[in-house]
Amino acid sequence: MREASPLHGPVLTNGARVRGLAAAISSITAVGVALGLSLPLLALLLEQRGITSAWIGINSAVAGIAAIGVTPFVTALARRFGTAQLTFAMTFIAAVTFSFFFLIENFWLWFPLRLVFHGSLAMVFVLSEFWINSLAPESRRGLIMGIYATILSLGFVAGPLIFAAFNTLSFMPFAIGTGILLLASFPALLARKSSPRLESGSNGPFIRFLLIAPMATMAGFVFGAVESGAMTLLPLYGLKIGLEQTKAALLVSAFVGGNVMMQIPMGLLADRYERRQLLTLCAAVGFFGALLIPVFSGTFTLLAPYLFLWGGVIAGLYTIGLTHLGSRFTGADLASANAAFVMMYATGMLTGPASLGVALDTDVPSAMAWTLAGYFALYLFIAFWRMRTPEGR
Repeated sequence: MREASPLHGPVLTNGARVRGLAAAISSITAVGVALGLSLPLLALLLEQRGITSAWIGINSAVAGIAAIGVTPFVTALARRFGTAQLTFAMTFIAAVTFSFFFLIENFWLWFPLRLVFHGSLAMVFVLSEFWINSLAPESRRGLIMGIYATILSLGFVAGPLIFAAFNTLSFMPFAIGTGILLLASFPALLARKSSPRLESGSNGPFIRFLLIAPMATMAGFVFGAVESGAMTLLPLYGLKIGLEQTKAALLVSAFVGGNVMMQIPMGLLADRYERRQLLTLCAAVGFFGALLIPVFSGTFTLLAPYLFLWGGVIAGLYTIGLTHLGSRFTGADLASANAAFVMMYATGMLTGPASLGVALDTDVPSAMAWTLAGYFALYLFIAFWRMRTPEGR
């Protein structure tokens, strides 16, 4: 059985479509593992080398800056070199660069190194999501994006587990991370005939998609802010409400567990119901759910399952947001829209931990929950405004 490509390119067999999806998902899985492994590993290595916490934080922030900086150029580069070829090149560059973090001891050289490493991973992020979205059939787009998001989340979880398994700051975890990225780079080349073409679409600046599809792109921003902020500061919140250290750390596991388990159900819902309404519903649950976090903070046995459910529902912003983009755009427009989505997600990752950290510094633990609710309130305002306009999507 043969099925037409959604990008008006060559006709693809179902086998070719599956190979393309598998190649793109393998690339994004490697990105998740690399990020999950690098964040704690690089911070601890810098601490061992005598770098202060403030400078470690500044150096880590370069990751978000790199992601924001490279996204405007992804579509043009993919158009010139090809989606599969660029995915392979960026994954390969990230693999080689990762090992240099261990080999280079000059702290100041870590800043350009971070730019190259995280910039490469950000480009793979955009390219893989575009690749997956373009090959997904409309009737099962939500399911496929849910599977993708689940595998990506598992990759984020696997990274710290690799580090914990070896529990060393030697070259070993760097070698493993490099090997994973190298292995994940080659499926993109093998499936290059299934990669999407970018002949179709306009040539305008990608930033316009913030206005053309604000419900999808702002979903990326809000989820990036809430996810990164919660994963970073939930342990500190747990300590402030009187939990012991182990249980405070487990709050992150509960939150991430909900993210992992609910992505596919959210994708299935996106295939059956109107996606703008689902995004609004997820944001409403996020808003009221955030306000109720202090209510469930009396005991760990109430708070952990609550965060699991709440985290699972708000993860729909990511899955359904990407599904919404895929149903609206094709070709270069879809690549640019995905780039805008990733840029907004990266922007959220910069603002989320900072804003929630300021809230926790007020010595009023509930201020963190109020700040989380503020992000969802912003999204609800945009959603209601957008859906009231005749052209709102």
